[in-house]
Amino acid sequence: METITQHQKQFQYAEAYISDMLMLKNIFLETQNLKKADQNFGLPFLLAKNGNQIVAFASLIVNEKDEISFRIYDKNRMTETEKRNFFSRAERYFKNNNTPNFKDPEQLKSSINSMISWLNPE
Repeated sequence: METITQHQKQFQYAEAYISDMLMLKNIFLETQNLKKADQNFGLPFLLAKNGNQIVAFASLIVNEKDEISFRIYDKNRMTETEKRNFFSRAERYFKNNNTPNFKDPEQLKSSINSMISWLNPE
């Protein structure tokens, strides 16, 4: 009897680096149907890759209550289970990080503004 092996695509998770930002901006613009990045882009901190391709990222934001939270943007290439796994990984990373951007809303707002200015040169 022949055995057929099926390889499930495995996502890799990685910290977001400055070199990833233009690709993340493109994902954001595509998923939000925008021409320029805005405050909702936030400050990306974690991404999901399928091989060399980034398929989703988690970004720090300041929510309506002026609290630090995060939002996930994805290219709709993940199953619901994969999305939940990525959300759990991002949530764990978010809770365990004590740097100023993760704990101080004013610092995060400043970092987001700097990021947006850099991504949207006039």
